[in-house]
Amino acid sequence: MAMAMACNHHYCYRIFSHKFLSSICNSPLVVPKRLQYSLFHPSTRNSTQHNSSATAVSASSSSFTWEDVLQIAQSQDNGSSSSGLHGFFEKIDTCNRGSNMQREFIPFVMEDQVVGYVHKGFADLLRKNREVFIFPENNMSNGRFGDHITLHPALKTLDDRTRALGDVVKCLGEELIPGIRNELYPVTSSFGNEVFFSLERAAAPYFGIKAYGVHMNGYVEREGQKYLWIGKRSEAKPTYPGMLDHLVAGGLPHGISCGENVVKECEEEAGIPSSISTEAIPVGVVSYMDIDGYRYKRDVLFCYDLKLPQDFTPKNQDGEVGSFKLIPVPLVANIIRRTHFFKSNCNLVIIDFLFRHGYIRPEDFGYLELLQRLRSGDCS
Repeated sequence: MAMAMACNHHYCYRIFSHKFLSSICNSPLVVPKRLQYSLFHPSTRNSTQHNSSATAVSASSSSFTWEDVLQIAQSQDNGSSSSGLHGFFEKIDTCNRGSNMQREFIPFVMEDQVVGYVHKGFADLLRKNREVFIFPENNMSNGRFGDHITLHPALKTLDDRTRALGDVVKCLGEELIPGIRNELYPVTSSFGNEVFFSLERAAAPYFGIKAYGVHMNGYVEREGQKYLWIGKRSEAKPTYPGMLDHLVAGGLPHGISCGENVVKECEEEAGIPSSISTEAIPVGVVSYMDIDGYRYKRDVLFCYDLKLPQDFTPKNQDGEVGSFKLIPVPLVANIIRRTHFFKSNCNLVIIDFLFRHGYIRPEDFGYLELLQRLRSGDCS
């Protein structure tokens, strides 16, 4: 059912001057006082608690409006560290925390292939499920994986494994694994390889499963300038309510290709018909590795660009988006550099867009390092 858009008309800001277009690094920051804390002091996450992610998600609920977003994006430069590429590096760091905590995880092994990593504390919670998990020790596995976790050999088929893991996740419940949505992710050692079983999407980080998704930049070109359609997530979303997001994005569930998923998500999230969405161009990937308490996120996002008709207006169909705005690309870049308004992994995909469309140039200090760090995770 289509939602009524809070503002679904074209919001094309023509008041920005050529200095915005010639450089995304020369604009200042005047922040409304009510937003100063949420902008620059995002909710601290307790990395030692298994349920820390729930705090991070709920603490990100929107306290800003589109007016706030555009005011910050258009404000003049005061020489702060939000200029240059610093703000982009910060957003990449936000998606790649906790590398020093990897020693607290043990491999999750299937048929001599590592499919994930489980925190030792979370593994202790799984040990009571003796008909599902076994825990070979280093001297029992010829030292190849060291201490690790695997599934009981009695679980021989994909369906048996999927059902058994589903029962475990259900027993652990929302208190341990918040955001359960009954959406299954395929579990494999790398993209395109054999699928060993499927796992509830919300549980994937707790088992360190590599998760894949599709993110699409929907843009419009007018008079030689590019504008991005940006979504603001519904306040009713259980994850990252009210935050800024791509026009179209979604996890890659079991049994569907990336291209098919883009077309599906285009229809559901923005009302884009297949006659248009099939023109979306795959342009590469970004990846990250983030450890937060018991959660080990190893995500790979397939990036797409779609040039939309100038008169197109998105209309959400699934209730997950509250409103959309069409914003000049240089201002979108300022939003990323200066705020924490975007859902964190969206920042990486848009930064990649800025590289590919010439908004970040080799003359910008840190160009190559920033480009490399967009793929900080394992792209396999």
